Amino acid sequence: MTRRATDNTKALDAFIAAKTEIDAMLERLAALSADHFETDPEEINWGHVGTLNHYRAKLREITDMAFSEGEHAE
Repeated sequence: MTRRATDNTKALDAFIAAKTEIDAMLERLAALSADHFETDPEEINWGHVGTLNHYRAKLREITDMAFSEGEHAE
């Protein structure tokens, strides 16, 4: 019995769509970071620190999963 190759066109299209969306989000985040998250350095307060720490925690979760680090380490 010969096995036919699986057509992964739909999966590939979905993968590329997700990657494109991730790339756009990363580009926007990089621009926001370059602009100090639209915060005037002279007006920084602990609320800004809390918000940035929240962003950092979410990004750390993603990078830990992507690179098998932290709680996702093998």
